[in-house]
Amino acid sequence: MRIATFNLQNMRLRAGHLNGARDGDTDEAPDAATDRADRRLTAQVIRDLGADVVVLQEVFDQATLDHFHDNFLVPAGVAPYPCRVCLPGNDGRGQELAILARATPAEIVSHAHLQPADLGLDVPPGERAETPIFRRDCLRVDLAGLTVFACHFKAPYPDPAAAWPVRHLEAQAVRKLVEARFDEPGAAMWLIAGDLNDPVQPGREPATAPLRPPFSVSLMDRRPRGERWSYFDAWSGLYGRPDKLLASPALARAFADAVPEVIREGLGLEAHRHTGAHLPDVGRHRPHASDHAAIVVEFPGL
Repeated sequence: MRIATFNLQNMRLRAGHLNGARDGDTDEAPDAATDRADRRLTAQVIRDLGADVVVLQEVFDQATLDHFHDNFLVPAGVAPYPCRVCLPGNDGRGQELAILARATPAEIVSHAHLQPADLGLDVPPGERAETPIFRRDCLRVDLAGLTVFACHFKAPYPDPAAAWPVRHLEAQAVRKLVEARFDEPGAAMWLIAGDLNDPVQPGREPATAPLRPPFSVSLMDRRPRGERWSYFDAWSGLYGRPDKLLASPALARAFADAVPEVIREGLGLEAHRHTGAHLPDVGRHRPHASDHAAIVVEFPGL
């Protein structure tokens, strides 16, 4: 089984037209030709992943996902994904989680409705008790032999200090969901996949500390130092490692040789740390597939 995670950078269907990989209508003037070129590159990245299951972030809704699948993925040579799911979450801009799968999961469960009291968690300072825990959602995807928890945590913008407790609450909640699902989480087969938005903040522990070792094993840490980055912000020139694959101890032991691949071929040419090949038509900034690379890991025989 090959499982991937990929942040598509604000993909939305508007009147039959897909937004390109850009961060909002005010950041760059809409350009239909460039938007289409972006999404053709996005599709080519997913084609090259060869994944059985893809966890997607920043998909507006089910109609967007289906349009992208039928009009971009299939024409790019991607074998159809019969199971395509994008459930409504809590992001007011429609940057939701989505799942592409070759085989229909036994169950896909949303947790967008959960409030802190539902899991016995404290309300962060400045937040209301009735505010949902997840800024988007956490989807539990039950596959044959593996449960995936698909996530996209609160971004550190515009105020990193204010975002930290929100993201920390999300991490605590995911841990609670894992612990509620399995009697012995360390011995169960599960994977947390997605964009956890966890920048280094000096003097403060990571917001994702509840999910870090020994609770899980970061499969990205199996890559060489300097080769773990998966995000480039063209405006600041900063590189980041927000995209994670956190395996249960049992899954990590069972697949001790599983090292994720980071597919950076769709990033803009200004991401100079990527010295490998780019897809044809990638530009200095745009066209590009996304400001995130895609990550895929293989679990042979699963």
